[in-house]
Amino acid sequence: MKRLFAVDEWKVTEEGLHPKENRLAESITSLGNGHMGMRGNFEEDYSNDTHQGFYVAGVYYPDKTRVGWWKNGYPEYFAKVLNATNVVGLRVAINGTPVDLAKWEVKDFTRELDMQRGVLTRTFTLLNGTEETKVEVVRFFSIVDKEILAIRYNVTPVNYEAKIEFTPYLDGDVVNEDSNYDEKFWLPVEHGVEERFGFVTTKTKKLDWHVTASMIADVEGARSEVLEATDLFVANKFTVTAPAGETATAYKYVSVVTNRDYEVEELQSTGMQRVEMAFEKGFETLLAEQTDAWLARWEDADVRIDGDAEAQQGIRFNIFNMYQTYTGEDSRLNIGPKGFTGEKYGGATYWDTEAYCLHFYLATAKPEVSWNLLKYRHNQLPQAKENSVKNVGMEGALYPMVTMNGEECHNEWEI
Repeated sequence: MKRLFAVDEWKVTEEGLHPKENRLAESITSLGNGHMGMRGNFEEDYSNDTHQGFYVAGVYYPDKTRVGWWKNGYPEYFAKVLNATNVVGLRVAINGTPVDLAKWEVKDFTRELDMQRGVLTRTFTLLNGTEETKVEVVRFFSIVDKEILAIRYNVTPVNYEAKIEFTPYLDGDVVNEDSNYDEKFWLPVEHGVEERFGFVTTKTKKLDWHVTASMIADVEGARSEVLEATDLFVANKFTVTAPAGETATAYKYVSVVTNRDYEVEELQSTGMQRVEMAFEKGFETLLAEQTDAWLARWEDADVRIDGDAEAQQGIRFNIFNMYQTYTGEDSRLNIGPKGFTGEKYGGATYWDTEAYCLHFYLATAKPEVSWNLLKYRHNQLPQAKENSVKNVGMEGALYPMVTMNGEECHNEWEI
């Protein structure tokens, strides 16, 4: 069986486009920074099988439990990490034809997760008759400023002149695949769009979580226009002509802020301020900061294995995902088993945190990180006492097997 990912001590690289394995590749190449994260989805449209997913730490939905029987202690809901606004969307058209890797002839495709720098890169060549177009896409979720995402999208017509259209957008009309009753979890609150800038604010149907995603996009030398917006969708469009051999580059900067950290009435202005800061710094500066920060983190967290590149890649992949998922500054957060890689396990807190994860942070991070993991449980002691009375009829504290806020939300808590 051909290996899907190449063995490399610092990188995980998918060599060639594998439509049947795309969901796996999206999971493996997920990026996050503790505050938010996203699967390795394509920025441009993709009409083949994909699981689009962007998640914000601490923002969840109590999806009503669906079982065929009922027992004492069964929770009324199972908490779900929410697929939130698609923040990476950037449609591309070349000479009027939308780029869709399911429809174009593609060669030399790679999707590469650089664990040393916390960067995802895709490169590929598009073929249309004798015309060749090279594409390189780079994105990262900043660990220096955890409310910022940055994308650089290069398109180079190799042997012909091309009219290239870039359409960066924010799309809040998203669903969870694991919704128990096939309902959408988000409601529109506010949106706005002007030249190069747009924002979308949504709120959950329950618990009143508010999330504002704001973007600034830019394409040097391009003609720009504002596209019509809806309650959940905003977009800009940039058109540029690239001669043979010259590269057209689109930049997209996104900020994501929530009412976990700010007042609701502050979200729009704060989101705008954060994304303007990122735009003013520029992509290369943000990338240099990202690289320096990850290199510093690896100085403390790396485990070196000599003579076995596959084992070295494996242990670094685990370390990388631990620090993508949880960084330790916020005692309201914990470690979801799948991190920001998908919906399975609902992004909830399991007993695995203390059984497996706490020891890792004790060994590789400042004491405050482990302290915040313990503080998370201490803050939920009142609910643990309620769980004990409710589920086993005894005084004391019964910590939940699965939780978001201290309440049990797992149907088989007895095990």
